[in-house]
Amino acid sequence: MNDSPIVERELHPRRGIPTLLLDLLMLLLSIVLAIVSVPVLAGGVIFLGVLMIVAAVCMFVAFFVLLAGLKTVRPNEALVLTLFGSYYGTIKQSGFYFVNPFCSAISPAHDKAAAMAAKKEKESGGNPSSTTEINFSRARISLKTMTLDNGRQKVNDVLGNPIIIGAVVIWHVSDPTAAVFNVEDYPSFLSNQTDSTVRNIARLYPYDIFDEEDQETAGEKTLRGSSQEIAENMKSELQKRVENAGIVVEEVRITHLAYAEEIAAAMLQRQQAAAIIAARQKIVDGAVGMVKMAIDRLNQDEIVLLDEERKAAMVSNLLVVLCGNHDAQPVVNSGSIY
Repeated sequence: MNDSPIVERELHPRRGIPTLLLDLLMLLLSIVLAIVSVPVLAGGVIFLGVLMIVAAVCMFVAFFVLLAGLKTVRPNEALVLTLFGSYYGTIKQSGFYFVNPFCSAISPAHDKAAAMAAKKEKESGGNPSSTTEINFSRARISLKTMTLDNGRQKVNDVLGNPIIIGAVVIWHVSDPTAAVFNVEDYPSFLSNQTDSTVRNIARLYPYDIFDEEDQETAGEKTLRGSSQEIAENMKSELQKRVENAGIVVEEVRITHLAYAEEIAAAMLQRQQAAAIIAARQKIVDGAVGMVKMAIDRLNQDEIVLLDEERKAAMVSNLLVVLCGNHDAQPVVNSGSIY
Protein backbone atom coordinates (compact mmCIF):
# COMPACT_ATOMS: atom_id res chain seq x y z
CA MET A 1 0.00 0.00 0.00
CA ASN A 2 1.40 3.42 -0.98
CA ASP A 3 2.18 5.99 1.65
CA SER A 4 0.16 9.18 1.82
CA PRO A 5 1.54 12.10 -0.25
CA ILE A 6 4.28 14.04 1.49
CA VAL A 7 3.41 17.67 2.18
CA GLU A 8 6.32 20.01 1.65
CA ARG A 9 7.66 21.65 4.77
CA GLU A 10 9.91 24.63 4.18
CA LEU A 11 12.76 25.03 6.64
CA HIS A 12 14.25 28.28 7.88
CA PRO A 13 17.45 27.11 9.60
CA ARG A 14 19.91 29.36 11.38
CA ARG A 15 22.84 30.89 9.62
CA GLY A 16 25.95 28.77 9.28
CA ILE A 17 28.66 31.40 9.88
CA PRO A 18 28.44 31.38 13.72
CA THR A 19 28.48 27.58 13.74
CA LEU A 20 31.43 27.55 11.37
CA LEU A 21 33.39 29.91 13.65
CA LEU A 22 32.53 27.77 16.67
CA ASP A 23 33.56 24.66 14.75
CA LEU A 24 36.92 26.17 13.84
CA LEU A 25 37.41 27.25 17.44
CA MET A 26 36.77 23.68 18.63
CA LEU A 27 39.29 22.38 16.11
CA LEU A 28 41.87 24.87 17.32
CA LEU A 29 41.21 23.98 20.97
CA SER A 30 41.49 20.27 20.21
CA ILE A 31 44.91 20.82 18.65
CA VAL A 32 46.05 22.98 21.58
CA LEU A 33 44.85 20.43 24.14
CA ALA A 34 46.59 17.61 22.28
CA ILE A 35 49.85 19.56 22.24
CA VAL A 36 49.62 20.64 25.89
CA SER A 37 48.74 17.13 27.06
CA VAL A 38 52.16 15.82 26.02
CA PRO A 39 54.24 17.77 28.61
CA VAL A 40 51.48 17.20 31.21
CA LEU A 41 51.77 13.43 30.79
CA ALA A 42 55.55 13.68 30.79
CA GLY A 43 55.37 15.59 34.08
CA GLY A 44 53.56 12.69 35.75
CA VAL A 45 50.07 14.25 35.94
CA ILE A 46 48.41 11.25 34.32
CA PHE A 47 44.78 12.02 35.15
CA LEU A 48 44.92 15.59 33.83
CA GLY A 49 46.82 14.53 30.74
CA VAL A 50 44.34 11.78 29.93
CA LEU A 51 41.44 14.19 30.51
CA MET A 52 42.97 16.70 28.12
CA ILE A 53 43.46 14.02 25.45
CA VAL A 54 39.84 12.84 25.80
CA ALA A 55 38.61 16.43 25.51
CA ALA A 56 40.78 16.98 22.44
CA VAL A 57 39.43 13.83 20.76
CA CYS A 58 35.82 14.78 21.58
CA MET A 59 36.30 18.27 20.15
CA PHE A 60 37.97 16.82 17.07
CA VAL A 61 35.05 14.44 16.46
CA ALA A 62 32.55 17.23 17.15
CA PHE A 63 34.29 19.32 14.55
CA PHE A 64 33.47 16.82 11.80
CA VAL A 65 29.93 16.27 13.13
CA LEU A 66 29.13 19.98 13.08
CA LEU A 67 30.85 20.33 9.72
CA ALA A 68 28.36 17.85 8.22
CA GLY A 69 25.50 20.14 9.25
CA LEU A 70 26.72 23.11 7.21
CA LYS A 71 24.76 23.39 3.97
CA THR A 72 25.03 25.85 1.08
CA VAL A 73 22.02 26.68 -1.08
CA ARG A 74 22.55 28.72 -4.22
CA PRO A 75 19.92 31.01 -5.80
CA ASN A 76 17.05 29.20 -7.55
CA GLU A 77 17.95 25.91 -5.92
CA ALA A 78 16.37 23.81 -3.19
CA LEU A 79 17.73 21.27 -0.73
CA VAL A 80 15.50 18.36 0.30
CA LEU A 81 16.58 16.81 3.62
CA THR A 82 15.77 13.52 5.28
CA LEU A 83 16.53 12.41 8.84
CA PHE A 84 17.00 8.69 9.41
CA GLY A 85 14.86 7.85 6.38
CA SER A 86 12.04 10.30 7.15
CA TYR A 87 11.32 13.57 5.41
CA TYR A 88 12.80 16.41 7.44
CA GLY A 89 12.17 19.54 5.36
CA THR A 90 13.15 21.61 2.34
CA ILE A 91 15.38 24.68 2.17
CA LYS A 92 14.44 27.06 -0.65
CA GLN A 93 16.13 30.28 0.39
CA SER A 94 19.69 30.78 -0.81
CA GLY A 95 22.40 31.12 1.80
CA PHE A 96 24.78 29.31 4.14
CA TYR A 97 22.93 27.38 6.86
CA PHE A 98 23.40 24.96 9.72
CA VAL A 99 20.94 22.09 10.05
CA ASN A 100 20.84 18.85 11.97
CA PRO A 101 24.20 17.20 11.21
CA PHE A 102 22.51 13.82 10.78
CA CYS A 103 20.27 15.10 7.97
CA SER A 104 21.15 14.04 4.46
CA ALA A 105 20.34 15.87 1.24
CA ILE A 106 18.84 13.69 -1.47
CA SER A 107 18.15 14.04 -5.16
CA PRO A 108 16.77 11.41 -7.54
CA ALA A 109 18.85 12.67 -10.44
CA HIS A 110 21.82 10.66 -11.66
CA ASP A 111 25.30 12.03 -11.86
CA LYS A 112 26.69 13.10 -15.22
CA ALA A 113 28.31 9.74 -16.04
CA ALA A 114 25.07 7.87 -15.37
CA ALA A 115 23.11 10.36 -17.44
CA MET A 116 25.46 9.91 -20.39
CA ALA A 117 25.23 6.12 -20.06
CA ALA A 118 21.46 6.27 -20.05
CA LYS A 119 21.52 8.51 -23.10
CA LYS A 120 23.71 6.10 -25.07
CA GLU A 121 21.55 3.15 -24.04
CA LYS A 122 18.37 4.88 -25.13
CA GLU A 123 19.84 6.02 -28.43
CA SER A 124 21.08 2.51 -29.24
CA GLY A 125 17.60 1.05 -29.11
CA GLY A 126 14.19 2.60 -29.44
CA ASN A 127 13.56 6.28 -29.72
CA PRO A 128 16.78 8.32 -30.02
CA SER A 129 14.97 11.62 -29.52
CA SER A 130 13.66 11.22 -26.00
CA THR A 131 16.81 11.77 -23.97
CA THR A 132 18.24 15.12 -23.05
CA GLU A 133 21.37 15.81 -21.03
CA ILE A 134 20.65 17.90 -17.96
CA ASN A 135 23.48 19.29 -15.87
CA PHE A 136 22.75 19.49 -12.16
CA SER A 137 24.38 19.02 -8.79
CA ARG A 138 23.75 15.72 -7.08
CA ALA A 139 22.25 16.97 -3.82
CA ARG A 140 20.32 20.00 -5.00
CA ILE A 141 17.13 20.46 -6.99
CA SER A 142 17.30 23.26 -9.53
CA LEU A 143 14.31 25.62 -9.57
CA LYS A 144 15.50 27.42 -12.69
CA THR A 145 13.58 27.47 -15.94
CA MET A 146 15.03 24.76 -18.15
CA THR A 147 14.60 23.62 -21.73
CA LEU A 148 13.94 20.03 -22.75
CA ASP A 149 14.74 19.48 -26.43
CA ASN A 150 13.05 16.15 -26.97
CA GLY A 151 14.46 15.71 -30.44
CA ARG A 152 12.45 14.16 -33.27
CA GLN A 153 10.23 11.11 -33.40
CA LYS A 154 8.27 9.36 -36.13
CA VAL A 155 4.50 9.24 -35.64
CA ASN A 156 1.40 8.76 -37.79
CA ASP A 157 -1.08 11.56 -38.26
CA VAL A 158 -4.85 11.05 -38.23
CA LEU A 159 -4.78 10.05 -41.93
CA GLY A 160 -2.08 7.43 -41.31
CA ASN A 161 0.74 9.36 -42.96
CA PRO A 162 4.12 8.89 -41.24
CA ILE A 163 5.60 12.23 -40.17
CA ILE A 164 8.66 13.41 -38.26
CA ILE A 165 7.85 15.79 -35.43
CA GLY A 166 10.02 17.42 -32.78
CA ALA A 167 9.07 19.50 -29.75
CA VAL A 168 10.80 21.61 -27.11
CA VAL A 169 9.45 22.02 -23.58
CA ILE A 170 10.11 24.99 -21.29
CA TRP A 171 9.68 23.85 -17.68
CA HIS A 172 10.75 24.28 -14.07
CA VAL A 173 10.35 22.47 -10.75
CA SER A 174 7.84 24.15 -8.48
CA ASP A 175 7.65 21.47 -5.76
CA PRO A 176 11.11 19.96 -5.14
CA THR A 177 9.74 17.62 -2.47
CA ALA A 178 7.32 16.04 -4.93
CA ALA A 179 10.05 15.86 -7.58
CA VAL A 180 12.22 13.87 -5.17
CA PHE A 181 9.71 11.54 -3.55
CA ASN A 182 6.93 11.04 -6.11
CA VAL A 183 9.03 9.93 -9.10
CA GLU A 184 12.31 8.09 -9.45
CA ASP A 185 14.05 10.49 -11.84
CA TYR A 186 12.10 13.60 -12.73
CA PRO A 187 14.13 14.66 -15.86
CA SER A 188 13.66 11.21 -17.41
CA PHE A 189 10.04 11.17 -16.26
CA LEU A 190 9.40 14.47 -18.04
CA SER A 191 11.17 13.28 -21.18
CA ASN A 192 9.13 10.07 -21.37
CA GLN A 193 5.87 11.89 -20.75
CA THR A 194 6.75 14.41 -23.46
CA ASP A 195 7.30 11.58 -25.93
CA SER A 196 3.90 10.10 -25.12
CA THR A 197 2.12 13.45 -25.23
CA VAL A 198 3.58 14.49 -28.59
CA ARG A 199 2.66 11.11 -30.06
CA ASN A 200 -0.90 11.14 -28.70
CA ILE A 201 -1.64 14.70 -29.83
CA ALA A 202 0.01 14.41 -33.25
CA ARG A 203 -2.09 11.39 -34.23
CA LEU A 204 -5.30 13.40 -33.71
CA TYR A 205 -4.61 15.84 -36.57
CA PRO A 206 -3.55 15.61 -40.22
CA TYR A 207 -0.28 17.05 -41.42
CA ASP A 208 -2.11 19.13 -43.98
CA ILE A 209 -5.46 19.26 -45.83
CA PHE A 210 -5.42 18.80 -49.60
CA ASP A 211 -9.06 18.27 -50.49
CA GLU A 212 -12.55 18.52 -49.06
CA GLU A 213 -12.74 14.81 -48.18
CA ASP A 214 -9.72 15.10 -45.89
CA GLN A 215 -11.17 18.25 -44.32
CA GLU A 216 -14.45 16.49 -43.52
CA THR A 217 -12.56 13.54 -42.05
CA ALA A 218 -9.98 15.39 -39.97
CA GLY A 219 -11.60 18.70 -39.06
CA GLU A 220 -10.22 22.15 -39.64
CA LYS A 221 -6.97 22.04 -37.58
CA THR A 222 -3.75 20.70 -39.08
CA LEU A 223 -0.27 20.17 -37.69
CA ARG A 224 1.18 22.56 -40.26
CA GLY A 225 -1.44 25.26 -40.14
CA SER A 226 -2.52 25.19 -36.48
CA SER A 227 0.78 24.60 -34.71
CA GLN A 228 0.02 27.20 -32.01
CA GLU A 229 -3.30 25.62 -30.99
CA ILE A 230 -1.84 22.11 -31.11
CA ALA A 231 1.13 23.19 -28.98
CA GLU A 232 -1.32 24.52 -26.38
CA ASN A 233 -3.09 21.15 -26.36
CA MET A 234 0.26 19.44 -25.86
CA LYS A 235 1.05 21.78 -22.98
CA SER A 236 -2.29 21.08 -21.24
CA GLU A 237 -1.97 17.31 -21.54
CA LEU A 238 1.70 17.27 -20.52
CA GLN A 239 0.97 19.42 -17.46
CA LYS A 240 -1.63 16.89 -16.29
CA ARG A 241 0.86 14.07 -16.69
CA VAL A 242 3.74 15.69 -14.76
CA GLU A 243 1.78 17.60 -12.11
CA ASN A 244 2.35 14.80 -9.59
CA ALA A 245 6.10 15.26 -10.00
CA GLY A 246 6.02 18.92 -8.95
CA ILE A 247 6.86 20.13 -12.47
CA VAL A 248 5.30 23.16 -14.15
CA VAL A 249 5.24 23.19 -17.95
CA GLU A 250 5.57 26.79 -19.09
CA GLU A 251 5.51 26.30 -22.84
CA VAL A 252 5.57 23.64 -25.55
CA ARG A 253 6.68 24.45 -29.06
CA ILE A 254 6.86 22.31 -32.21
CA THR A 255 10.40 22.74 -33.55
CA HIS A 256 10.36 20.32 -36.48
CA LEU A 257 7.56 19.02 -38.70
CA ALA A 258 7.99 17.11 -41.96
CA TYR A 259 6.82 14.03 -43.78
CA ALA A 260 8.84 10.86 -43.27
CA GLU A 261 11.40 10.06 -45.94
CA GLU A 262 9.43 7.16 -47.39
CA ILE A 263 6.50 9.37 -48.41
CA ALA A 264 8.13 12.80 -48.63
CA ALA A 265 8.62 12.61 -52.42
CA ALA A 266 5.05 11.43 -53.06
CA MET A 267 3.58 14.13 -50.82
CA LEU A 268 5.70 16.74 -52.55
CA GLN A 269 4.29 15.66 -55.90
CA ARG A 270 0.80 15.83 -54.43
CA GLN A 271 1.39 19.35 -53.17
CA GLN A 272 2.81 20.37 -56.54
CA ALA A 273 -0.20 18.87 -58.33
CA ALA A 274 -2.60 20.69 -56.03
CA ALA A 275 -0.73 23.94 -56.61
CA ILE A 276 -0.74 23.45 -60.40
CA ILE A 277 -4.46 22.70 -60.42
CA ALA A 278 -5.22 25.77 -58.33
CA ALA A 279 -3.05 27.94 -60.58
CA ARG A 280 -4.65 26.53 -63.73
CA GLN A 281 -8.11 27.14 -62.34
CA LYS A 282 -7.28 30.74 -61.62
CA ILE A 283 -5.76 31.20 -65.09
CA VAL A 284 -8.82 29.72 -66.79
CA ASP A 285 -11.19 31.89 -64.76
CA GLY A 286 -9.22 34.98 -65.72
CA ALA A 287 -8.96 33.96 -69.37
CA VAL A 288 -12.71 33.32 -69.67
CA GLY A 289 -13.41 36.73 -68.15
CA MET A 290 -11.02 38.44 -70.55
CA VAL A 291 -12.53 36.67 -73.59
CA LYS A 292 -16.05 37.60 -72.54
CA MET A 293 -15.00 41.19 -72.00
CA ALA A 294 -13.36 41.32 -75.44
CA ILE A 295 -16.41 39.97 -77.24
CA ASP A 296 -18.78 42.26 -75.35
CA ARG A 297 -16.58 45.26 -76.11
CA LEU A 298 -16.45 44.41 -79.81
CA ASN A 299 -20.21 44.01 -79.99
CA GLN A 300 -20.83 47.15 -77.95
CA ASP A 301 -18.67 49.39 -80.11
CA GLU A 302 -19.69 47.57 -83.30
CA ILE A 303 -16.08 47.42 -84.39
CA VAL A 304 -16.67 44.15 -86.21
CA LEU A 305 -19.69 41.86 -86.51
CA LEU A 306 -18.87 38.19 -85.98
CA ASP A 307 -21.08 35.23 -86.57
CA GLU A 308 -21.16 32.31 -84.13
CA GLU A 309 -18.50 30.35 -86.01
CA ARG A 310 -16.07 33.27 -85.98
CA LYS A 311 -16.80 33.95 -82.32
CA ALA A 312 -15.98 30.32 -81.51
CA ALA A 313 -12.69 30.58 -83.42
CA MET A 314 -11.84 33.81 -81.64
CA VAL A 315 -12.61 32.31 -78.24
CA SER A 316 -10.49 29.28 -79.05
CA ASN A 317 -7.53 31.40 -80.15
CA LEU A 318 -7.72 33.70 -77.12
CA LEU A 319 -7.94 30.81 -74.67
CA VAL A 320 -4.93 29.14 -76.28
CA VAL A 321 -2.93 32.35 -75.99
CA LEU A 322 -4.01 33.18 -72.43
CA CYS A 323 -3.81 29.65 -70.97
CA GLY A 324 -0.69 28.41 -72.77
CA ASN A 325 2.60 27.78 -70.97
CA HIS A 326 4.67 29.29 -73.76
CA ASP A 327 4.61 32.59 -75.58
CA ALA A 328 2.28 32.59 -78.56
CA GLN A 329 3.67 32.92 -82.10
CA PRO A 330 1.60 35.64 -83.84
CA VAL A 331 0.33 35.01 -87.34
CA VAL A 332 -0.75 38.06 -89.36
CA ASN A 333 -3.70 37.46 -91.62
CA SER A 334 -3.49 39.96 -94.48
CA GLY A 335 -6.56 38.60 -96.31
CA SER A 336 -10.23 38.62 -95.57
CA ILE A 337 -11.45 36.74 -92.57
CA TYR A 338 -14.17 35.33 -94.79
